[in-house]
Amino acid sequence: MTARVRSALFVPASRPELAAKAPRSGPGAVILDLEDAVPAAEKDAARAALPEAVAAVDGAAPVWVRVNPPGTEWHEADLAAVPAEVAAVVVPKLDDPAAVAAVAAALGDRPIVAGIETVRGVLDARAVLVPPVVGCYFGAEDYVADLGRVRTASNAEVAQARALVAMAARVAGVAALDMVTIDFRDDARFLAEAREARALGFAGKACIHPAQVPLAHEAFRPTAEEVAWAEGRAAAYEAAEGRTIAYEGQMVDEVVAVRARAILAAAA
Repeated sequence: MTARVRSALFVPASRPELAAKAPRSGPGAVILDLEDAVPAAEKDAARAALPEAVAAVDGAAPVWVRVNPPGTEWHEADLAAVPAEVAAVVVPKLDDPAAVAAVAAALGDRPIVAGIETVRGVLDARAVLVPPVVGCYFGAEDYVADLGRVRTASNAEVAQARALVAMAARVAGVAALDMVTIDFRDDARFLAEAREARALGFAGKACIHPAQVPLAHEAFRPTAEEVAWAEGRAAAYEAAEGRTIAYEGQMVDEVVAVRARAILAAAA
């Protein structure tokens, strides 16, 4: 489900008027958020507004709903309130296989996107990314808070965790979305982080502002140079009928051909 989602845009579930505008930037999915984007005093009102917010998107983009985490006072009511037409339910701080099973039972095995954003969640990601989990995202801010450390511009404190989440998602056969960039005015940082994420194996990036959506699409789309590199090698290897060859001064074998085909598939 999330394999082709290069951007997922968060919108407060309490703001149907913003939900109506969200598809204009062309996100791969719109996430109606009942968690971080909604203050505690407004949780009940946001939950009540969910059907209106879903209707406001009007099928212009797939809609996911992020509920509050397991163990919070709002979690069970959130699950019960998710409209049937929603494509997936996003569950933050999902770090326990038992919690996955409990959420799946409550939702009737509807698709789940797991928030991997605690230390335990990162370390146990492979145990969490099981059906009906169809995708995940890495939550850097919550991870660092759980770690009890500080957030830096270098991202050094989350580098290992990001890589582990991407690897766990690959083994599980689900797509992973990279962390949000909280300074939505810093396009250069967003692009740099998104390109790092693509290299690590992430499929796309979570966005908190519509202006970040086209940046995510740009960063996760193969460049013209990459496509040209892939086309040449894929064609040469096919012409050689699977034999290892030299092409433009480089060896091309099956491994290189697999990479080339993956680039061309992503470009398509």
